[in-house]
Amino acid sequence: MLRLKNIKKSSVYITPNFPTLETKRYKIKLLSLIGYFILLLITLIIVLSLLFAYTPLNKIVMFLENDKITTQTERIAELEQEVLLLTKELNRISKLDRRLKYAIELAETDTLVDSTAAIYDSLRKTKGNRLPGEGAILFVFENLLQKIFNSNSDSVYFIAPVKAIIGNEFNPEKGHFGVDYLVKEGTPVLAPAAGIIIFAGYTTDNGNVIIIQHPQNYLSVFKHCSEILKTVREDVARGEVIALSGNTGTNTTNAHLHFELWKNSKPINPKTLLIN
Repeated sequence: MLRLKNIKKSSVYITPNFPTLETKRYKIKLLSLIGYFILLLITLIIVLSLLFAYTPLNKIVMFLENDKITTQTERIAELEQEVLLLTKELNRISKLDRRLKYAIELAETDTLVDSTAAIYDSLRKTKGNRLPGEGAILFVFENLLQKIFNSNSDSVYFIAPVKAIIGNEFNPEKGHFGVDYLVKEGTPVLAPAAGIIIFAGYTTDNGNVIIIQHPQNYLSVFKHCSEILKTVREDVARGEVIALSGNTGTNTTNAHLHFELWKNSKPINPKTLLIN
């Protein structure tokens, strides 16, 4: 066990490795070495204090520190702004998902068709009581509704939304309720028949989606579009460009157009209804 008395008597031997034939050893008391180290440390502290007090070194260090803090503050502000933008985008996508579900529910219950037909009937009943200037607007609206509701026969037919090879066929048993056209991104997508846009927006799984309500309770669905060119409640004619094909959404791996046809809430193989 080391004792203070032994420590006082202890010495440190230093042997410099000089490139000479003679080698000298220097003996230094351990307490002296500790004293020299403490003295050097105190001197260093005093010198640094004087430099910080009477030279621009203090300003340089503070400037570097302030610059670093400013950079970190700006970065934090940028991250907060990105979080706000992501939150808004998530809220927007959530609202669009709810709108898509609502649009599908409307198509399944025929609420959209029934309510629009009721509006059309009420307009026809009040046709003789128009105010000045109402004639032109009502005439356009009546023509729009007549194109949808005055067709009572089975003469509704559909054209292919794009001219391309089908890569994935209709297979409802495996959850594939439409066909996949192998087209490059940005290919114009055509309305297969006349109708009204009931949904046009972004969904998480299927990307940009557009849905058209056609006469006789037909519904056409287009998924993974790169861009939507129509808005909800807009009237479209057969062969009119409604969107551009793409590769949006998480439920896709390459550019294509997913196309579905529904009637009375049941999926139909589009190939059985499409004409050349």
